[in-house]
Amino acid sequence: MNKRFSGVVVPMITPLNDDFTVDVEAVKRIIHLFSKYNIHPLVLGTTGESTSINETESLRLVEAANSAKQANQCLYVGLVGNQVNDLILRGNSYINAGADCVVATLPSYYVLNNDQMILFYETLANKLSGPLMVYNITATTHMSIPLEVIEKLAQHNNIWGLKDSERDANRMQTLINTYKHTKGFSYFCGWGAKSFESLQFGADGIVPSTGNYVPDMYFKLYEAAKQNQWDVVEHWQSETDNVARLYQKDKTLGESLAVLKALMNEKNLCNKTMMPPLTAIS
Repeated sequence: MNKRFSGVVVPMITPLNDDFTVDVEAVKRIIHLFSKYNIHPLVLGTTGESTSINETESLRLVEAANSAKQANQCLYVGLVGNQVNDLILRGNSYINAGADCVVATLPSYYVLNNDQMILFYETLANKLSGPLMVYNITATTHMSIPLEVIEKLAQHNNIWGLKDSERDANRMQTLINTYKHTKGFSYFCGWGAKSFESLQFGADGIVPSTGNYVPDMYFKLYEAAKQNQWDVVEHWQSETDNVARLYQKDKTLGESLAVLKALMNEKNLCNKTMMPPLTAIS
């Protein structure tokens, strides 16, 4: 279906200067590179060290990304935190700065029951002045959003989709089958190794962090999927898996992000600087 939100969305690294401010020129370089391959940026996501970037620099990043984005791009912005009123204020500031959609994780401190999860997302959806997408990532929130919660949230007219990074193949297929014919609700697979399978099942889009380093490969993968050339998609899945292993194998999430920035530094896309408490590699 031709949905409002679809395609390849790369959770962009946050390029930093040595003084930990956002490197605006690097933001422009990366987003212009993404545009060349029809890739949409997701800033302030997990790959973007979102929880460590302060409010001032977060807004500078969104403003820089909006200034750099091209006509073929949507700008997605992550919304991460534990204080609901603050999230509403930040989300609206991001939308006012040009975000096409904000993508919110669950608060990560208290374990929430189903009703509390629904209340959290419906409160955001009611108070935000632009589209909201649900972001399920158990690796950082330590909670999985149940299917029945997603079913309830999908009925809200300002909740436009789900980015699901949970590594559960049965869950992935169930969600795709449930929502692939739902006009106002998109499913994005946030499990890079399942890009091929998710698109073959009918996912609306994929969210691979490895796309920071090899956006051209994901362009070829997605274009082949649109043409039902599944042998070609499978080839590029294998190639991108090899690249992912370069920076992810035997590393924590924070360590892998530092290696990813170092790889991008070799391409003169950004500095290697990481926001504390994470550290750059030598």
